[in-house]
Amino acid sequence: MGVVLLILALVCALASFVCAIIILIAAFKEGLAQGLLCLCIPFYVLYFAVAKFQHEKKGLIIAGWIGGAIIANVLSAMAGALAGP
Repeated sequence: MGVVLLILALVCALASFVCAIIILIAAFKEGLAQGLLCLCIPFYVLYFAVAKFQHEKKGLIIAGWIGGAIIANVLSAMAGALAGP
């Protein structure tokens, strides 16, 4: 069961990573300063994603980025708890 949870966590983390890369590419297309700010300042990427990011599937991309990361962390913690000490 723990292996299945880890595989699901990996899939969610990969989806979150892809969505984050989409946001980062959009930031660099807007300007070098925007891209570097998103790359170097953790909460600026959240601000950019909500306020400045323009995409026809903006809600889905942001939900995949944040939701995928949260679900991946929860599944990973559950797999660790099932593995035991």
